[in-house]
Amino acid sequence: MEIKSIQAAHEEKMKKALDALRKELASLRAGRATTSLLDRVMVDYYGTLTAVNQVAKVAVPEPRTITVQPWEKTMLAPIEKAILKSDLGLTPNSDGTTIRLNIPQLTQERRSELAKSIHKKAEEARVAVRNLRREANDAVKKMEKDKTISEDENKKAQEDIQKNTDKYIKEIDLIMANKEKEIMEV
Repeated sequence: MEIKSIQAAHEEKMKKALDALRKELASLRAGRATTSLLDRVMVDYYGTLTAVNQVAKVAVPEPRTITVQPWEKTMLAPIEKAILKSDLGLTPNSDGTTIRLNIPQLTQERRSELAKSIHKKAEEARVAVRNLRREANDAVKKMEKDKTISEDENKKAQEDIQKNTDKYIKEIDLIMANKEKEIMEV
C-alpha cells in the first residue's frame, strides 16, 4: 500500500463521518418543520421496516406543520403509530387521509437538552475522526517499520494526516455551532 492511498482512504472515511453527523443533526427538531425530521421514522410495510417517506408523501405546507399523505389508506394507522413511538415527541392528527404534525415552539429547557445532544453527537464524530487518524498513522508507521518508506516520508505523511484531521474537526465544530445557533434561535 502506498502513502497516498492510505491518505485518500483516510479522507474518504472522514467525509463519511462528517456526512453521518450532518444527517444525524438534520433529524433533530429545531422548532421549524422539515421533512428530514421523519427520515429516521420507520413503519411496518407488509412485514418490512420502511422509512415513512417511502410509503407516503411528506410535505411542509407551513413553517410549523408537516403533512404525511400515505399512498395507501391502510398505511395511515401504522404511520401514526410509528410517529408516536419515535423520539420526536410529536402527536399526529389524522383526518382520515392525511396526517398533520404541528411543531410546537421549543421551551428553553428543551433547547438546552437539544444543545447537549448536539455536543454529544459532535464529540462522537470527533472521536471517530481521531480514530481514523490513529489507524492511518499506524498504517504509515508499519510501512516505515517494514522499510518500504523512510523516516522522513513517515513524518511528512503523519503531518499531512494531522492537517487533514484538523480540517475535519474544524468542520465538525462549525456544523455543531451552526446547529446550536439554529436551535437557540427563538
